[in-house]
Amino acid sequence: MRKEDRWLLPDGIEELLPPQAAEVESARRKLLDKFEAWGYELVVTPMVEFLDSLLTGTGSDLDLKTFKVTDQVSGRTMGIRADITPQVARMDAHSLRRDGESRLCYVGTVLHANADNMLASRAPVSMGAELFGDTAAGGDLEIVSLMLDSVASLSDQRLHVELGDVGIYRSLVAGAMLDPSDEQVLFDKIQGKALPDLAVLLADLNIDQTLAEKLVILPTLCGGESIIEQGKAIYKDDPEILSRIDNLSLIASQLRDRFPKVQLNYDLSELRGYNYHTGIVFATYLGESGVRVAKGGRYDDVGSVFGRARSATGFDIDLKLLARESSIALPGRTIVEALAAYEQKNERWHKIVDLRESGYTVIEGNSSAATKRLELQDGTWQLVDIQ
Repeated sequence: MRKEDRWLLPDGIEELLPPQAAEVESARRKLLDKFEAWGYELVVTPMVEFLDSLLTGTGSDLDLKTFKVTDQVSGRTMGIRADITPQVARMDAHSLRRDGESRLCYVGTVLHANADNMLASRAPVSMGAELFGDTAAGGDLEIVSLMLDSVASLSDQRLHVELGDVGIYRSLVAGAMLDPSDEQVLFDKIQGKALPDLAVLLADLNIDQTLAEKLVILPTLCGGESIIEQGKAIYKDDPEILSRIDNLSLIASQLRDRFPKVQLNYDLSELRGYNYHTGIVFATYLGESGVRVAKGGRYDDVGSVFGRARSATGFDIDLKLLARESSIALPGRTIVEALAAYEQKNERWHKIVDLRESGYTVIEGNSSAATKRLELQDGTWQLVDIQ
């Protein structure tokens, strides 16, 4: 690297300058207080773990996003966390081992070897909540509600929520009995909503005609409330799929009551995190910009590899992205400049301490942002307006 280029950062790695850093920190504090009010306890996960623990049960997607390093002590391969959720699942299953429900939350920087897209950060600040031990739709409703409450508290944009369930595709593809390579191609076509290519593929795979028709129409089932009735009509002979569609409809109806201003849509072919999630998946988008700022889903039994299978559902928020796309009001503080002076040094110092404890920002020197000045008048230190 040339000497004049030493200031450059890697692609997708950014620094936060004032006031952006303060906005992200303000958002972090606000959401931690909100999570606590909902009963979620904070945990702090390690930045690195042994790779076989870090990636257990997460599939190939997370593997490709994880930086690998060699531990100089043990010689084993470690990974720098690209997702905090698996670590929290390990804590619940192995470290805490609580009976009944457990509510945990977290916040921290993650590192991605490959960005989600060309504009995405490779070092997002991930903040989220996980609910363990609740197998019912109520657990999913609680998590989606907390996600919406959290995003809405930081953004005045209209929110758009998309609901899906990876179990619908799992149920359909199980009946096709494909080998892994063909199943991967089918997955890619459905996820990419490549309808003409999907029809050709299904014909080439010689899948049962009825099943092929159910698969080829799946990517079209995205939109508003009418999708629920369409899905029920198409999959009326599949009890498991009908149950999943009913579950989505139930959760959506509750969300409409709780968040009447939120726009709700469905995508029954959403397969984000397919190798990881087991049921409902959901995401929150900012209505004006269309940016996805939060996502989550159900991922039951991931903890089984740590000796304890647990139902689980949760979400994470890209905190830097949300702060960038939102108008986060920073706490107002009056800035005071206290110019260098040697008269009554102790009294001056104690006055500065009192001001800072009272909520003022005191800078011991000149400040272009200051609106008040600490001056010695008639033997005492007084606050005066800067003209």
